[in-house]
Amino acid sequence: MRIGELAAAVGVTTRTVRHYHHLGLLPEPERLSNGYRRYTLRHAVALARIRRLTELGLGLGEVRDVLADDAGRDLTEVLTELDADLARQEAEIRERRTRLRALLEAGELPAEGPVSPRLAGLLAALPADGSPMAAKDREVLALVDAGAPPEERERLLSALRGALDDPDAVARARQAYALLDALADASPDDPRVERAARALADCVPADLVTDRQEVSDNVLLRALYADFAPAQAEVIRRTLKILTGEGR
Repeated sequence: MRIGELAAAVGVTTRTVRHYHHLGLLPEPERLSNGYRRYTLRHAVALARIRRLTELGLGLGEVRDVLADDAGRDLTEVLTELDADLARQEAEIRERRTRLRALLEAGELPAEGPVSPRLAGLLAALPADGSPMAAKDREVLALVDAGAPPEERERLLSALRGALDDPDAVARARQAYALLDALADASPDDPRVERAARALADCVPADLVTDRQEVSDNVLLRALYADFAPAQAEVIRRTLKILTGEGR
């Protein structure tokens, strides 16, 4: 057989055959006097086996192990690993589909979406009223939802959800947002900064911030400082001092 006949017999392309030769997966056949390769039934059987293994999901490195005469891994071992890997992928896909269904069933998605159903419910309760500071808060929560460790995300969202169940807390949050928005063009020593810090501290659940050093080391919070106007950043700093007991 010539290379085109071999490829057609097994259902692959001639380029694939040459690639397998290059990787050492398929033995090179002898060449005839005219320079053409002469493939035999042995090559067709080996090529068909390579194709079956790759269709099962094995990488070419794993195929090489299976085909090796001596030092290669046992086929059962390779297939067992592959089966476990596929099972993990199936579980991940099921989890992703579950999250997608929950988002779709929730109806209207928040502008910051897609977010977890838990955060979507929290954002629906969070006052906005066109406040730039409220919009920033929502963006930060979406970032936390995506990147925070699960236990930390759960602690944060649970604390905030509990606070927003109180109508008075929602009113206080609106007031704090208004005070912060008014400081967009102010200087850090503006006398309104202290009032805004006290108002903001009054909105934050007591157990949400406890460790001053942990807060200082928070990369996200440092990025927020850089994104806030000077007076607003000063409000956040003073609020953290109040919440950790340094500003009382």
